[in-house]
Amino acid sequence: QAQLVESGGDLVQPGGSLRLSCTASGFTLDGFAIGWFRQAPGREREGPVCIIFRDGSTYYADSVKGRFTLSRDNSENTVRLRMNTLKPEDTAAYVCAAYRGVPSITWPLSRSAYRGQGTRVIVSS
Repeated sequence: QAQLVESGGDLVQPGGSLRLSCTASGFTLDGFAIGWFRQAPGREREGPVCIIFRDGSTYYADSVKGRFTLSRDNSENTVRLRMNTLKPEDTAAYVCAAYRGVPSITWPLSRSAYRGQGTRVIVSS
């Protein structure tokens, strides 16, 4: 059964760093573009805040550009999201999604082929 599982969410102080992972089972991640969405408590879902495409190119929303970095670890069938200089406004549940083809940066989570359940990031002192 194909599924995506996120991990790495935690409580971190402002200015700190975290690394999230999005790991696939039942299919190979490098055949898909992977996007990350986030939803803060009481707010609309935002995203994708970043995407890594099949050719390795990346997209970052202005809200995370320069602070977040995506990479693939094909040996682990995983995409990693490195988040630096975290801010309280980064507090959210982060969900990864796998898209076939070349997704638009406006594609919603519902257009993904697979999506995870999310991992929670809390940025607070």
